[in-house]
Amino acid sequence: MSRPTPTLLQPIVIDGGRIVDPANGVDRIGRLLIIEGRIAELDPCDGDCPGDAYWIDAQQRVVAPGLVDLGAELRQPGREEDETIQTGSNAALAGGFTSVLCCSNTNPVIDSAAAVELVTQIAQRLGGVRVYPIGCLSKGREAAQMAELAILAEAGAIGFSDSPRAMPNDALLKRALDYCRMLDLPIFDRPEVPGLAEGGIMHDGQVSLVLGLKGLPTEAEDLAVARDVRLAEATKGRLHVGPVSTMGAIDMIGRVKSRGVPISASVCPQNLHGSDALLRSFDSRFKVHPPMRSPAHVESLQQAVADGTIDAIQSGHMPRAREKKGNDLDLAPFGAATLETTLAATLTDMIRTDILSWSRAIECLSTNPARIAKLDAGTLGKGAPADVTLIDPDAAWTVRPSEFLSRCQSSPMEDRELFGRVTHTIVGGRLLFVRVEESTAVV
Repeated sequence: MSRPTPTLLQPIVIDGGRIVDPANGVDRIGRLLIIEGRIAELDPCDGDCPGDAYWIDAQQRVVAPGLVDLGAELRQPGREEDETIQTGSNAALAGGFTSVLCCSNTNPVIDSAAAVELVTQIAQRLGGVRVYPIGCLSKGREAAQMAELAILAEAGAIGFSDSPRAMPNDALLKRALDYCRMLDLPIFDRPEVPGLAEGGIMHDGQVSLVLGLKGLPTEAEDLAVARDVRLAEATKGRLHVGPVSTMGAIDMIGRVKSRGVPISASVCPQNLHGSDALLRSFDSRFKVHPPMRSPAHVESLQQAVADGTIDAIQSGHMPRAREKKGNDLDLAPFGAATLETTLAATLTDMIRTDILSWSRAIECLSTNPARIAKLDAGTLGKGAPADVTLIDPDAAWTVRPSEFLSRCQSSPMEDRELFGRVTHTIVGGRLLFVRVEESTAVV
């Protein structure tokens, strides 16, 4: 840090930035006043700003509601060699995220009230990004018996999922969708048919054939999406499908949405840019899940985000320790650190190429994820919690995973030049992250 930071809940004035708030139809230069952890006023005059306020000069910056991630693996408890809630929180703040939904694949898994409360208590004690646990859909994530969803919800679970493990039990998923109508909480399903995907390393296509690597066929995702959306239509349960990666999935999601079925879907930034050709290097940093598909799928995914078929962009953060990702491609696990690059990758590949407007991008990264998870977030409206991200849209930087705040240092974006960096992240009126001239500080 090279300059003072505000004291706890000191009023903050963010002045002169481009305020982008899709929830309220705002996209203009303005001023934002934060008092006692909430948005107090948009465009207050000088006389309305407290004399003891901390001023942030936001000229040439985009001021957006804090980003919301629909599913990141924080790995704690039990898998701290990959990530901890502390390091994951730091990475999220550096990436502009103020709220993160935590996946259930910890050890022990999040299938009990005690597990939900443990994750929540650790996150609250650390005082960083807002962490919302996703409870297991099935006991032990074994897809045999439905978890005690009402008890998990009462303990604070924001939704239910066995992700990144697929749900092969059709009857269990249908019962859960029915049951969750009573709880008014979503089910997040990672669509994949395990029998078709077993042993797959990369997208099943011409490149995998040439390389002699077992493929992950698009049919494995397409069939799972077809089942998911049909069960959601039949039960009227709240379903989020994703992240998705295939043209077939997009087609089915679009068709069922056209019939008014209230499902939602998401995609990862690496699937909006990288293709399976990157695996020609046999580099495990490109072994991600869902896998990078062919260029035709990438183009279709980009269009689906632009036209609203896909609602949200999520990080797909699956951190794995260096010694795990250092294995040969066939032995290395799927996964990568993506919390710190999601925003910049979206800006570089979608905004600067005129596929998305700034308003649509923030809608996909903040407003829609908050709506899907039913969080009090994703808006800069008066009275809303002051979760705010400031972005320098023209900052060019080269991705160096060794500089990540995440414990994982594997990234499919490594050595890419990206545009856009978070300069400030504010959570509940507290300035928790500042970037000054290539240095960073988590307060």
